[in-house]
Amino acid sequence: MRITVFGATGGIGREIVRQALTAGHEVTAVVRDAARLPVPKSGTVEVVTAGLTDPAALGPAVAGRDAVFSGLGPRGRKQVGIASSGTRTILRALEAEGVRRFLAVSAAPVGPPPEGESLRLRLMTPLVKAAFREQYADLAVMEDDLRRSATDWTVVRPPRLLDRPLTGSYRKAFATTPRDSMMIGRADVAHAMLAMADDASTVKQAVGVAY
Repeated sequence: MRITVFGATGGIGREIVRQALTAGHEVTAVVRDAARLPVPKSGTVEVVTAGLTDPAALGPAVAGRDAVFSGLGPRGRKQVGIASSGTRTILRALEAEGVRRFLAVSAAPVGPPPEGESLRLRLMTPLVKAAFREQYADLAVMEDDLRRSATDWTVVRPPRLLDRPLTGSYRKAFATTPRDSMMIGRADVAHAMLAMADDASTVKQAVGVAY
């Protein structure tokens, strides 16, 4: 595949780049600061330094791609809003270039809880949503924009993210999250997203992933 990765210097974005190169894909990484992108151990990545305000500037980075991935998210409260605003710019670039497949990271609390959720998580989830309400509100706006777009989108909703080696072993659930899901490694989220790129069943779906 020929793919483009936004948010390529973040934890999930870096893993998408690394795993895609290992699998032999052609990768373009769009970053604001190229110095933050680790040098790949295998393959060659095309690095495009660009902001996320001008769709025309992103056109060359997405034109002709089989799939585009986004790991955009705030590194702190001051960056809240980047998921929705950046994704909106990306969507305009994709639609201008006729690129349809787009996969983006959201978060489990944005979606509804699974049926039969444990009491512990039924009590914890409202507290987590309250603590990070601004971040989740931004992700909800992003998801709404995706639903209204002309792209073949997929939203991936992980619970708490960890820095763990790739296992390739995790659960998935459509429209919600797997029951009693509390965590997943960033490497496994990236693995799931790459696997979903050519999985027609995930098109125009929100998919929860968790250990």
